[in-house]
Amino acid sequence: MLLSSHRIFLHFHEISALLVGLVLLVEAKTKSDEKASYVSGQAIPVTCLNRTIDTGEHITDSAGQLQYIPFPICNETNRPLELLFGIEKDTSCTIAAISDEFFHLLEFYVHNDAPLTCRIPTHPLLSAAGTSAMSASTTVAEDYIPLIFALAGTLQSSHLHINTRMNVILHTSPDPAKEEADILAATAYSVPSLSRNSTKIIIGDPLSLQLKVKWYTTPSLPPSTTQLSGLGGHVHFSTVVYCLLSAGVGVAGSLAYFRGVELPRRMRRYGKDRVGGGGGERGYAFPGSGALGMNGYGGSGKRD
Repeated sequence: MLLSSHRIFLHFHEISALLVGLVLLVEAKTKSDEKASYVSGQAIPVTCLNRTIDTGEHITDSAGQLQYIPFPICNETNRPLELLFGIEKDTSCTIAAISDEFFHLLEFYVHNDAPLTCRIPTHPLLSAAGTSAMSASTTVAEDYIPLIFALAGTLQSSHLHINTRMNVILHTSPDPAKEEADILAATAYSVPSLSRNSTKIIIGDPLSLQLKVKWYTTPSLPPSTTQLSGLGGHVHFSTVVYCLLSAGVGVAGSLAYFRGVELPRRMRRYGKDRVGGGGGERGYAFPGSGALGMNGYGGSGKRD
């Protein structure tokens, strides 16, 4: 009897341990399926595709996966470039000194032989412990979106000219306050300066990138600032104003000419005709009256 009770207790203990293991497995699976969401001001690391300086070809790791490395360190933060989620501001990233290797890569980027291909996580990545851990070595493609820096400039034999002012545009989920705040798309491109020339770069010089970061809570583009609603795609407000001003100037010029030149000339011609006793040629603007013909000349009209 005691032996039987002992066996029952052992079976119960084994079943309990199995149930606890299943519960822990389900919880671990649930946590692995969960993904964190960004909060305002959270740092987003930027990693870029590693390339060779000889041909600009991408480099792969031992597993054949594309190798991404952190963006160069910025002097302002002493860290690789990071974007702050939802924060719109002008950001500077000054690379202390351009090495020979990085200079050759810049030649590829500016000459468009190879793009400066970077990426950012669509959402904060979770480590196995459940904490946020964004690692540059993570290669799960669906957890990242591309961020390509389109550097504009000119390539010279001994130096480079680079437009260092760049717009960085990012699109997030429609309502980050109510939905999971994921990053949907991103891009960055150089903007030529109207007030100064591009920056001349040689090996050993610092490179200061001026980034103007803008966030949009929609996958669509914002309305154009050069187009007024209701006027169509090719008719702008400035065009309408120009047409109205042109018409007004034309009318004013016509009135000034008529009152200052044409009307006095006709009045003088009419006065001469009246002083002359009705003889001679009449002005076509003031036809004869009374006994004179109505065709603007004296007499009764055409004579044989």
